[in-house]
Amino acid sequence: MVAVDRGRYTCLVGEGVPGTETSGRRRGERTLVVAMKARELGRKGIVVGDRVALVGDVTGQPDTLARVVRVEERTSMLRRSADDTDDIERPIVANADRLVIVTALADPPPRPRMIDRMLVAAFDADIEPLLCLTKSDLAPAGDLVALYEPLGVPYVVVRRGGALDELAGVLADRISVLVGHSGVGKSTLVNALVPHARRAVSHVNAVTGRGRHTSTSAVALELPEGGWIIDTPGVRSFGLAHVSVETVLAAFPDLVDATAGCPKGCTHLDDDCALVGYVAEGHADPARLESLRRLLASREGAPDED
Repeated sequence: MVAVDRGRYTCLVGEGVPGTETSGRRRGERTLVVAMKARELGRKGIVVGDRVALVGDVTGQPDTLARVVRVEERTSMLRRSADDTDDIERPIVANADRLVIVTALADPPPRPRMIDRMLVAAFDADIEPLLCLTKSDLAPAGDLVALYEPLGVPYVVVRRGGALDELAGVLADRISVLVGHSGVGKSTLVNALVPHARRAVSHVNAVTGRGRHTSTSAVALELPEGGWIIDTPGVRSFGLAHVSVETVLAAFPDLVDATAGCPKGCTHLDDDCALVGYVAEGHADPARLESLRRLLASREGAPDED
């Protein structure tokens, strides 16, 4: 599934499609087929990245319509909720094996708590994360790299108009989903990596640091040298209501071990939490504890704004 738009599903059929017996081959005969969901699937959601079974007219000719009759088992599912108190899960992309967290170093400034949320989502989905730090010509990457390097999170730093050889190299032969809030340069990256993509590029407000949502739906695009990237709409929030507290804690590897010393029933929000002393002794960055606490507090309705 390469695109979803108002109840119509665009599917790529043919040789070299991920998840098929010919997925290891270079491009062969390919057909884009538009389909609708079969009634027997009921309310089962279908998202970009899904591997599906089709029946009916699969010629891809104009004005033809196939039917999606089965969604194959997923290897991963990236999800979010509207906020941390909304129990409704919103599937974003299926079957990706890498989450590329695109963050500008300036204009708009980086939002570490948004990065932390996306790292939790990657941990929950069992998807490998990658930090892509853009606009390095406007600000240095050192401070942000120093915050996440101890966690072992890989990163790539790019500048506007600069070469993307390193990024293209780590994306090759993988299925990567790009996420980030508006204006970070995600669509610019996509257009550079896949020249025919023609994704709309937003303008960032110099005062608010916010941009327009130029990508309105997810779309999968094949990289020239192999592999796929899935571009997603810019987000201003990334709710984690569907993620358990235990999973949230596990996604903070620099802090989770210290919770063994917490009192029974510790919410990790009070001063008697073992994490307070752990950070005070210099074992972890105070900003990481603040991020964890704000994330946990937001599950109770507290705001978590950068």
